[in-house]
Amino acid sequence: MGLKILQDTPPWDWPKDAGKRFLQALTDRRANPSDRLIAAELAGDLVVMNDELADSLTAIVRNPDEPEQLRATAAIALGPVLERADTDGFDDPDDVPITKRTFRHIQDSLQKVYFDSTAPKEVRRRVLEASVRAPESWHQNAIGTAYSSPDKDWKLTAVFSMRWVRGFDGQILEALKGADPEIHYEAVHAAGNWGLAAAWPQIVAIVNDAGAPKHLLLAAISAVAGIRPAEALETLSDLAESGDEDIAEAAQEAIAMAESTPDDEDGEDLEGDWLN
Repeated sequence: MGLKILQDTPPWDWPKDAGKRFLQALTDRRANPSDRLIAAELAGDLVVMNDELADSLTAIVRNPDEPEQLRATAAIALGPVLERADTDGFDDPDDVPITKRTFRHIQDSLQKVYFDSTAPKEVRRRVLEASVRAPESWHQNAIGTAYSSPDKDWKLTAVFSMRWVRGFDGQILEALKGADPEIHYEAVHAAGNWGLAAAWPQIVAIVNDAGAPKHLLLAAISAVAGIRPAEALETLSDLAESGDEDIAEAAQEAIAMAESTPDDEDGEDLEGDWLN
């Protein structure tokens, strides 16, 4: 089974040696460039992730002689394991597929690449997007700087990053009112993740818009449960019966999540605590 076939195969159906094959492609600079790119993309799945793969991906991100797209892809691939480590910690070795030493090496390396002005923009953007999934002190200024940039790509990266780093409620609300569809989409996710009460009118407007793009509608459905869980059933009941399986499933999951939210968290607005 070639690496390209694995792209269309669920990770749980990958062969047992998938991780070793990814590692081989990543470490062999004479390998087919497309195979290395596929390996970098798939190696980030927690099904195969381990210290060796993490170190290999990190080495690629750090190496200025590697292709730009490969470096950027390798950076993004490190995001899921950083988030798992940040969420679960290292008290139980079975919870996270990498060691604390590897986690620290990844974060230190990504920070170094981000602040390297000679690194390509795309690599630096993906480094920031991956590293914020385990927030650190330097991320606040990095996101603020990116958001203030006149470069639309950097602003998009900033709003994406606001989903994981607190302190940007005002910027999220501003992005929700903007015209750029990609930035708007990321702002919906960020508002839902932080339960941003002031974003409720924009979220409901999307849910009630029959012409809303599907990906944006799915993000808004999820945000409903994060912002006003007590109103999720009323707001999403029609969508839960949608003929579109994806929409119906998203609405049902959001309702279920909202029903499990403690009453004292419903409608809570901590915006003041998170503003810069």
